[in-house]
Amino acid sequence: MTQISRDDVLHLAQLSKLELGDTEIDGLRTDISNILGYVEQLSKLDTTGIQPTYQVTGLSNVWRDDKIIDYGISREELLACSPEVADFQVKVPKVL
Repeated sequence: MTQISRDDVLHLAQLSKLELGDTEIDGLRTDISNILGYVEQLSKLDTTGIQPTYQVTGLSNVWRDDKIIDYGISREELLACSPEVADFQVKVPKVL
């Protein structure tokens, strides 16, 4: 089983922008070690002759053609309803 050091957990926390307490670090060390141990078990399985499964439900994407629907109103009429217009577009406040 792969041993995870305290420094490994701190490095992962830094990459994830997480602040961890001492008890959380020890708990995560145990959890990550258990997860990696499980993955090691899975890697020992013989998958020879097994086809990869990409989709298990049998569903597929349904695509439709883009169609322009004319509702009987022009672009200029719609823009005239807007409180502010700039460069033939509705002007809205910045969202950062």
